Amino acid sequence: MERMLGRVLVIVPTYNERENLPAIVERVRAAVPEAHLLVADDNSPDGTGEIADRLAERDDHVHVLHRPGKQGLGAAYIAGFRWGLAEGYDVLVEMDADGSHQPEELPKLLRALSGGADLAIGSRYVPGGKVVNWPHSREFLSRGANVYTRMMLGVPVRDATAGFRAYRASTLEKIGLDDVDSQGYCFQVDLTLRTVRHGLRVAEVPITFVERTVGASKMSRSVITEALWRVTVWGVTGLPRRLSRTR
Repeated sequence: MERMLGRVLVIVPTYNERENLPAIVERVRAAVPEAHLLVADDNSPDGTGEIADRLAERDDHVHVLHRPGKQGLGAAYIAGFRWGLAEGYDVLVEMDADGSHQPEELPKLLRALSGGADLAIGSRYVPGGKVVNWPHSREFLSRGANVYTRMMLGVPVRDATAGFRAYRASTLEKIGLDDVDSQGYCFQVDLTLRTVRHGLRVAEVPITFVERTVGASKMSRSVITEALWRVTVWGVTGLPRRLSRTR
């Protein structure tokens, strides 16, 4: 697979994930042995960064990007993307450190890129995808957010908020990263919208999303509010463009 796609970098943002990180790194390395892994740590108070350094010392496929403090998921991924592009990686993967994204499903995303996709999204809401151990209220909120996103933005993606995804380096270069300042789930919607508007191919691959069992969720009211506000603004400002295409 590496010969077809080139060099693969899996970016794992961390903030207080010391209990989860070693197992996730081990599983990624087993699932896709040729891939490299970048831990982007936001100066975790629990010592996650130091654990990442020890893992990198033992494995030349593991790298660490130390950031000065907690600046949000979107900023961590942007920093990881920039690092990966500068180092010449051909595929850049987003994956959570908490175990909700199964590393064993990573080969499916890479196969979708091999099949011609510019962005492969690990989707919970296409046939074959599912969510495990989420309360009904959380799943209802997530599904509703994705329905609202499709309605407002006209994006033909069922899980635009998904955070398990693989980009070709060329995709990130085409859509541009300089003016991305969204965070949380809104960051995922932002990059999905950019990919679609550039006429690039998005493939949704069914995955099983498993709610974390260790540590605290990073979901907050501010993350939800930002996503709702930004999607609404993008939808309203982009509506004339979508209507003109239908005439």
